[in-house]
Amino acid sequence: MSSIEINKNTYLKWYEDMLLMRKFEEKAGQLYGQQKIRGFCHLYIGQEAVLAGAMSVLKQEDSMITAYRDHAHALAKGVSCNAIMAELYGKATGCSKGKGGSMHMFSKEKHFYGGHGIVGGQIPIGAGAAFAEKFKGTEFVNVTYMGDGAVRQGTLSETFNMAALWKLPVIFVCENNGYAMGTSVARSTIQTDIYKLGLPYGIPSSAVDGMDPVAVHNAMDEAVQRARKGEGPTFLEMRTYRYKGHSMSDPQKYRTKEELESYKAKDPIETIKAAIQKEGYADEKWFEEIEAKIKAEVEESVKFAEESPWPEASELYTDVYVQKDYPFIKD
Repeated sequence: MSSIEINKNTYLKWYEDMLLMRKFEEKAGQLYGQQKIRGFCHLYIGQEAVLAGAMSVLKQEDSMITAYRDHAHALAKGVSCNAIMAELYGKATGCSKGKGGSMHMFSKEKHFYGGHGIVGGQIPIGAGAAFAEKFKGTEFVNVTYMGDGAVRQGTLSETFNMAALWKLPVIFVCENNGYAMGTSVARSTIQTDIYKLGLPYGIPSSAVDGMDPVAVHNAMDEAVQRARKGEGPTFLEMRTYRYKGHSMSDPQKYRTKEELESYKAKDPIETIKAAIQKEGYADEKWFEEIEAKIKAEVEESVKFAEESPWPEASELYTDVYVQKDYPFIKD
């Protein structure tokens, strides 16, 4: 059982937060098709419960880091739709000043430390953020997200060893959506129960239904409590699914329509909506108002991005080194 009560307000917030993630990502996919958004674009559609369930137990000061499927993580941490959409457009008003794009969202103010394009590259950085909190003597934790492909990087083993040895306040979360790009877990690893990778390091590890915010909430709450008490890291394998391809250029020929539809039948947004209706937490008018509110918020973000300026050329030389007057060769 969770130490943090799941009540009516929890369900209503889960629904609103997940719907915002879904509608934002659908709009991002549409804009990518119109070539308003360039470069790479990895959508989170289907995996929303992993973030919704986590955020209901985390504090704003807790930090988060993830890989390049990061739009929804930024939203979950409170970065505005405007700042995220502007970043997707590459505009100066984006959360990374238009320099990061889809894969490199960042917000120091919201304790969201990326958005990382190197597979597994964020794992040791997340442990470093947790080390900083322990060093400063705070009660805050770091949540480090990764995909199922990243767990086969050597840096995972090195980081697990160090985090366990030093009892760092970090929760490692593998968002196992079944495929590393187009390669299934079964084709690329001898250990398909990914959570078991944490066990040799003495890290409490378990598999979680990543399509259910309640299951995510309860697992995360236990992990966060351990971390805050100084008991060290936890490794959670969130078994989830993405309804879209690895990226917008993915033809998705590696999976069947039947497999996709079987997961859509467990859509976390529809599941939570049904639970709200069953408990009488909200009526149809509330659902209509929330949908209209979110639609307006997403549309406003598109307008904001369209009207925002491009970064100045001089921005090429900023945010690279701490030293303000670093002697760049500009000729």
